Amino acid sequence: MTEKKKREQEEELEESKVEAVATSEDVEQLSAEVETLKKQLAESESKTSEYKDSWLRSQAEFQNYRKRVERDNEMTYLSMKGDILKKVLPALDDLERALQNRRAEDPWANGIELIARKLQNILENEGLKKIEALGTEFDPNFHEAISHEPADGTESGHVIGVVQNGYMLGERVIRPALVRVAQ
Repeated sequence: MTEKKKREQEEELEESKVEAVATSEDVEQLSAEVETLKKQLAESESKTSEYKDSWLRSQAEFQNYRKRVERDNEMTYLSMKGDILKKVLPALDDLERALQNRRAEDPWANGIELIARKLQNILENEGLKKIEALGTEFDPNFHEAISHEPADGTESGHVIGVVQNGYMLGERVIRPALVRVAQ
């Protein structure tokens, strides 16, 4: 080999050593960048998961809030409806008392009875139900005792007379029945 070729080969060898050193530095630098990117990806995935959980929790809280507001509105509506119906009940009681003391076959009284039935039907259509108390066992949830009286043929603790009808709106007692109870 000629001297010139030898020098060229040596120069090529030096260049490839420099390239190899540069390549290993590049590999180390790229490895470091890859590790940094992996850490950033893991952090981003963690934040994404955290944000998603937070969003789902917020959605569930909002649904619960909406249901609670709807339930509260319904309870407020029923309470207001009950208050209004409670104000109408004394008029219905007066009509019933007037009809109990009417003369037989009085056309005017028959008209009043028709009005009383219409009023009762309107109230029933609004969900108001009369508490049937006569002959049942006294229950303080539905009845209010105004007297205890001895009664023949009736067990103690049973209702023997209704002084004023009681009413319920749905499952709620609007007005308890005023009753006389057997001793």
